[in-house]
Amino acid sequence: MEHLKRLLPYLSRYKVPFWGGMIGLLVARVFEAMIPLYLKEAIDSIAAGQPRLGAPALIILGLVMARFLSIIASRRLIRRIGVMVAYDLRKRFYAHVQKQGPGFFARYPTGDLMARAINDIQLIRQLVGQGTRAVVVMFFCAAIGLFFMARLSPSLTLLLLPPLPIITLVAYYFSKQIFAYSFKVQQGFSELSEHTQENLNGIRTVQAQVQEDAEINRFEKTSSKYADSYMSLIKTNSLLSSFMPILGVICQIVILGYGGSRVLAGEIGVGTFAAFFWYLNMVLWPVRDAGNMLTLWQRGATGAQRLFEVLDTEPEIVDQCSEDVPDQLSGEMEIQGLSYKYPYTEKTVLKDISLKIRAGETVAILGRIGAGKSTLLKLFVRLLDPPPGSLFLDGHDIQAYPLDQVRDQVALVLQDPFLFAESVRSNLTYDNPERSLNVVWSAAEAADLKDTILTFSNEIETLVGERGVTLSGGQKQRLTLARGLIRNSPILILDDCFSNVDTETEERILRRLKRRRKNLTTILVSHRVSTVREADRIVVLDEGRIVETGTHEELISNGGLYAHIEEAQNQRGKLMEKLEKSAPEAAGPA
Repeated sequence: MEHLKRLLPYLSRYKVPFWGGMIGLLVARVFEAMIPLYLKEAIDSIAAGQPRLGAPALIILGLVMARFLSIIASRRLIRRIGVMVAYDLRKRFYAHVQKQGPGFFARYPTGDLMARAINDIQLIRQLVGQGTRAVVVMFFCAAIGLFFMARLSPSLTLLLLPPLPIITLVAYYFSKQIFAYSFKVQQGFSELSEHTQENLNGIRTVQAQVQEDAEINRFEKTSSKYADSYMSLIKTNSLLSSFMPILGVICQIVILGYGGSRVLAGEIGVGTFAAFFWYLNMVLWPVRDAGNMLTLWQRGATGAQRLFEVLDTEPEIVDQCSEDVPDQLSGEMEIQGLSYKYPYTEKTVLKDISLKIRAGETVAILGRIGAGKSTLLKLFVRLLDPPPGSLFLDGHDIQAYPLDQVRDQVALVLQDPFLFAESVRSNLTYDNPERSLNVVWSAAEAADLKDTILTFSNEIETLVGERGVTLSGGQKQRLTLARGLIRNSPILILDDCFSNVDTETEERILRRLKRRRKNLTTILVSHRVSTVREADRIVVLDEGRIVETGTHEELISNGGLYAHIEEAQNQRGKLMEKLEKSAPEAAGPA
């Protein structure tokens, strides 16, 4: 109930249609309750030998039509509220997820989040649009029916009281079971969604490793677990739905036997007894439908619990804005004694990093895999939160800036390129679709991508497929580089985004990058010396520490780690050249 209560603020936004729907349902029940009165009048007139059927029949027909129109209007109002509440929840859920950090996505896989955003909210929509209406209708039917039954025959009405405690206990017992099974069903659906999403994203790996049969078997186990949970829920619901009508039938038999004897004794009329039986059906209808209603409410409660579990998760990184900061960055960055370790781990990834980057400077960060380069870059744009007083932009703590400003004016091009399943142009202009075509082509040319785009079937309007599936690794990296360059941000950070680009193309891009980024701060991150050698300064990172700083020539003359990395890469390059030259010769005699 606590989770269901949290839906009330969303319902309160639609007070007018809600109460309009409630009034419509009440009016419909009143019209329905008036029908037996005229039915009683017609039957009594027949029993008295003076049938008067015309007027009662016309009135009953009018009441039926009025009831029909009231129900239609009220259902439309209430079901619309369900749709709007689901819309509001889904919008809040999506906005909430956008603000989360890596720890959140480690706890909640993509498939699980999709299940909560779609299936759980769908259950809430059904609860609001159908469950609320069902409860209100049940209450109105029972209350109005009992009122008219008591007026017709108080003694017969009292016969309904003994079964009520039994009905209540049965409903309470089954409701707990239905909630537990519903929770398992929703968890199973999340696991099924996560398995499917993971499999489709990694389908190339599955096929390359010839693991199709293994994945099919794994999916079958997950699907079977979900089906078993669903069957348990169905069995419980079926048992409840079958048991409740039995209680209703017992009540009808008792009333029929006792009431029939009173009719035979002449204590009540046939018309009165017929009307009483009509009202009895109004009262017992909620009992007969209690199984479906309980299942609907418990599944909605499950969906609400799972939804608010996510919505209650506080973002790891939040705006603080503790001081006045400039609206536009000049590009100066400074790190003072920065140490960082990921939450829930003991290993310190970055250790006492201190570095000052002047505005307009091109600084390269080089290090072997696992040196902490990518972690440092994520701190620059607050994808991870640095310790207070350790990272500064234009002399102000980075946490003093709004997140939107930091991520807008510090552009980060990630090592792993991600492209949307849209056109090349849409991907390039992702941050601002209204950019002119000249600006788009300029960025594409700077990334050495223009000539490649012109070879595509629809040129810049060519669809790239999901995650850029139609492009090569180098093309994807160049496209994401162009997407970063097009923003012309005061600070541009390139995270090893030339790893799939050949050396000749890389040299052309770096030359164009130097011209395009003149007087703008650029940070190049790589494990290749060829990428960083032309930078104004090179920072060498090893095991989370800065071990060297200087120009390419200075670091080579020092004979430290940088020089060793360059020597190793040169030797590897010469070896690859020998292998390429010997390959044709070896192939000739064959």
